[in-house]
Amino acid sequence: MKKSKNERLHIGIFGRRNVGKSSLINAISNQKIAIVSEIPGTTTDPVKKSIELKNIGAVVIIDTAGIDDTNELGKLRVDKTFKTIEEIDIAILVIAENKFSDYEDDLIQKFFEYEIPFIIVANKSDIYKIDYDLIDKVFSKYNLKIIEISAEKNNNIDILLNELAKINSKIQNKKKSLIGDLVQYGDIVLLITPIDNEAPEGRLILPQVQIIRDILDNDCVAIVMKEKEVEIFLKTTGIKPKLAITDSQIFNRADAIIPKDIPLTSFSIILANNKGDFEEYLKGTPKISELKDGDKILLLESCTHQVSCDDIGRVKIPRWLSSFTGKKLEFTVVSGLDKLPESINEYSLVIQCGGCVVTKKQLQNRIKKAVNHNIPITNYGMAIAYLQGIYQRAISPFVKNFDTKDLYL
Repeated sequence: MKKSKNERLHIGIFGRRNVGKSSLINAISNQKIAIVSEIPGTTTDPVKKSIELKNIGAVVIIDTAGIDDTNELGKLRVDKTFKTIEEIDIAILVIAENKFSDYEDDLIQKFFEYEIPFIIVANKSDIYKIDYDLIDKVFSKYNLKIIEISAEKNNNIDILLNELAKINSKIQNKKKSLIGDLVQYGDIVLLITPIDNEAPEGRLILPQVQIIRDILDNDCVAIVMKEKEVEIFLKTTGIKPKLAITDSQIFNRADAIIPKDIPLTSFSIILANNKGDFEEYLKGTPKISELKDGDKILLLESCTHQVSCDDIGRVKIPRWLSSFTGKKLEFTVVSGLDKLPESINEYSLVIQCGGCVVTKKQLQNRIKKAVNHNIPITNYGMAIAYLQGIYQRAISPFVKNFDTKDLYL
């Protein structure tokens, strides 16, 4: 299955100006895809390059500006470099000429803060022999060995690639199937996929495609239909699906059609369990009932798209929230991976979409700021289920400690 650009492993290249970050990207990719210059500060804003790496596959490499840029414009570039940490899965810290001080330590602290595995490479090893005291210092402080390389001479690039492959293998082993815990070999999964104004012409939306693939990967059977055909299908075929998955926007209709002994959830809630901070979502969703007049709600869309009159995040959820609470609420929408509002403490609730187009690391780092400020967070699908009165049923496939009677609340 071909991965979208934002699902691929994201590798960030960091370091001071003129340590050879761009040269390293060219050496890793075996192509001249990054501009190389002896002039410090050639790379200004983070630049993304999509390439294929041996034993890893398709990745996105991000070339960043130097962390030692000190003038007024340089500080803005450094801020963007540090912001990039929120988007990556693996970091490569490039040093040269045995320079390692607060610049590198501050960057490494950010890697730890965002739980980013990282590799330290000493570039230009053909010119500058690495200092053994520096090797001991880094190993003692971070329990890491420095890989000596020469991007210019292509020395030890294979060792670096092997280390990247090892880290990637660990990341992939931690990934879990979207529905693998809910089904067994041969189970039938019913997907209810309405074709409305927001459905793309001639194709399914990405979460539906991802879950169909996951069903097949788990050796199960996917049956896909619009909501209008579900009732007659169940009556005429006698088929009893192991699991039913619906678009969150028609939760009420799906709840009425699907028998109560068949687990029912939504595409968005499956993604919430797979990519998001599900425990925080569980705690945050009921806070909807505590909203007051004047409260501000922050809606986070992971993608950017043309807004329609029936837009789920900008139109429907705000309307449903206002109707459910009876309160005058204020709404802010942030799309893609744009910067979150600095005044996040002003918000009473954050609602994150499923995040089908971003990596798990990107999504979790996105909501990290709200969690750190103790702001309740929820997910599009979970919020809609709560607003439509079927929250317990919608989350029950992932939460085993509910009493059966709770499913009918």
